[in-house]
Amino acid sequence: MDFVNSSEVDIAYYILSQAGKTIYYKDLVLEVIDKKHKPVQNLSAAISEVYTLINMDSRFHYEGEGKWGLTEWNPPEVKRTHAGTRRKTVSKAAAKASSDRKKKLESIQE
Repeated sequence: MDFVNSSEVDIAYYILSQAGKTIYYKDLVLEVIDKKHKPVQNLSAAISEVYTLINMDSRFHYEGEGKWGLTEWNPPEVKRTHAGTRRKTVSKAAAKASSDRKKKLESIQE
């Protein structure tokens, strides 16, 4: 891989894919900076810049405790409800409201 001409996020992706495991963000960012051979005047600003780029790229997944991995390592999230279930819930609520309304009308008419 041509690190000098690659973007920081592509280098980070390469590093993580080669490691095959999560990496602490500071270690990952420092390795990106090292591989990029980019002159750094302010290390904390460089770390912040690369961290922001990784954070905004959907290929990366924050695993917690300062560690980052690749999104592709995680199974896709399964939605707990789907449209059909929601419609049934709405229909039940509408039916209950209608039933309540009917009971109130009947009690008023008596």
